[in-house]
Amino acid sequence: MRKSLLYTMLVALLGVVCLASCKDDETYAEQKEKERAAIARFLDRNPLVLRNSEGDILLSTPQINVISEDQFEAQGFKTNVENNEYVLFSNTGIYMQIVREGVGEKLKQGESKEVVCRHWEYNIIGDSLQTADNVLFWSTTPDIMDVHNNSGTIVASFNIAINGGGSMYQTYKSTAVPAGWVVPLSYVKLGRQVDEHNGIAKVRLIVPHSQGHADATSNVYPCFYEITYQEMR
Repeated sequence: MRKSLLYTMLVALLGVVCLASCKDDETYAEQKEKERAAIARFLDRNPLVLRNSEGDILLSTPQINVISEDQFEAQGFKTNVENNEYVLFSNTGIYMQIVREGVGEKLKQGESKEVVCRHWEYNIIGDSLQTADNVLFWSTTPDIMDVHNNSGTIVASFNIAINGGGSMYQTYKSTAVPAGWVVPLSYVKLGRQVDEHNGIAKVRLIVPHSQGHADATSNVYPCFYEITYQEMR
């Protein structure tokens, strides 16, 4: 009887090990296909309702309408928010919606600025909120980026000298800014809000793992972001 029980337990243990091994053996190609499928489902969600861990609604919008880069250019590098348009950058797989172009001016060639960012980050595959610095806890320590326009190529890094770093740095322990966060800086204006009718730049992004932070890259998952950009005083 004891031998039979021991045999059963050993078989069950081997089954668990086998399942874990199969999961670990998932190929990179399979992970990327899983990511593509998750993004496709996310685009087709209608209505799109995202919630935080407390159940509060972060975003509720109709189905996403994807436009091409040619259409984006024809529209003056703008996306129609009423139609919930997102432009797809085919070379990176990033989807972007410009909610507000912002105030001030676009970053000129050779120019550098410190930019305050407030955001929330949603793991599309995990269906969960991962980071957010637009909440009270992070109100005094937002993410700050040092950005520079180098002959038309914008580069950025998180500045941790000013406030010790916001939620992105504190979570991922890296000053590297996700490539997806930099893309909007070619299209939005960086300034400070001067009246109630003209808000700072605000975008929404779907960022595949290859354009995300190191954790997204290594674990192959896409993120959805809502980010504001504001020039620091």
